[in-house]
Amino acid sequence: MSTGGTLADALDAGPVPLDGGLSNQLEAQGCDLSDALWSARLLADAPEQIEAAHLAYLRAGARVLITASYQATLEGFARYGIDRAGAEALLARSVRLARRAAETARRTGPGRESWVAASVGPYGAMLADGSEYRGRYGLGVRELERFHRPRVAALAAAGPDALALETVPDVDEAEALVRVAEETGVPYWLSYSVAGGRTRAGQPLEEAFAVAAGRDGVLAVGVNCCDPEEAREAVELAVAVTGRPAVVYPNSGEGWDAGARRWAGRGTFDPGRVRAWARAGARLVGGCCRVGPEQVAELAGRLEA
Repeated sequence: MSTGGTLADALDAGPVPLDGGLSNQLEAQGCDLSDALWSARLLADAPEQIEAAHLAYLRAGARVLITASYQATLEGFARYGIDRAGAEALLARSVRLARRAAETARRTGPGRESWVAASVGPYGAMLADGSEYRGRYGLGVRELERFHRPRVAALAAAGPDALALETVPDVDEAEALVRVAEETGVPYWLSYSVAGGRTRAGQPLEEAFAVAAGRDGVLAVGVNCCDPEEAREAVELAVAVTGRPAVVYPNSGEGWDAGARRWAGRGTFDPGRVRAWARAGARLVGGCCRVGPEQVAELAGRLEA
C-alpha cells in the first residue's frame, strides 16, 4: 500500500492528477500491441516496458498510476496457454510494476506522494472486438459477477490503493463490478465510457451514476475514454447524483475503429479544460487513450497552479 496518506485523503484536499494512456506510451517506447491481449501481454513478455511507461507519467506529474491489467483476464491469458495460477501472478505483477515505478519516482523526487489503482476493464475488453464500446453482451448481472470476481480478487490481494472500474459501457456491468469490488474492502472508482450524454449501451447517465450512490467503498464516480467535449456535463451530473467526487479522464477525442484496430479522427483533448472539470467537482483528473505524458504534464501543472 501507499506509504503516506490515503487516496481518499488526497481527494478531500483537492484535485489529483491521473496518468494518461498506457498503450500509447508503450507504443512510443517501441512496443507492439497488435494482439488481443494488448498491453497485458507485456506483463509476461516485457514488464520493464510497463514500469518505464508508468515512470514516464510520474515524471510528467501524475500522482495516480493505473495498472496494465485493463485487458488482463483469466480467460484471455488461458487462450495463450497461461493457467489460472500464472494469470493471477501476472495480475499481481501489474500492481507491483506500478508500485516499483512509484518507489523509483519517490527516490528521485522525495515528498511527492503517489498511489496505484488496479485497472478492471469491462467484459468486452476480453473479447478484443470493440464490444466494450457497445455493452449489452447478452449476460446478466450474476454472470458478469462470476466473470469479474476472480480477477478483482487477485488484483485486490496484490495491495493496490484503489480499484479502477473503468470504461464500463452499461448499467448491468456496473452493478456487477460494484458488487464484486465491495467484497474486497479496497476503495474503488467507477467510470463509464459514454457517448451522446448516455452510456455506450444507451442508458441515461442518471441511472448509471446511481449505481454507485450510497456505496461504502466508492471513492469517485465519472467517465473515461470518452470525447473530451462530454466531460464537464458528465462530471456535474455524477456529483449531483452520488454526492461523491468525480473522476474524469477522456481520450484524445479520436474514435477507435475496432475492425481496422486503429484510431481515427481529430484529437480534441485540451488540458486547459481541467480547471472547469475541477470546478464541476472532479477530483481525479487525467487522460485515457492517446493522451500522453506531455498533455498530462500540462494538465498537472494547471491543477497545481
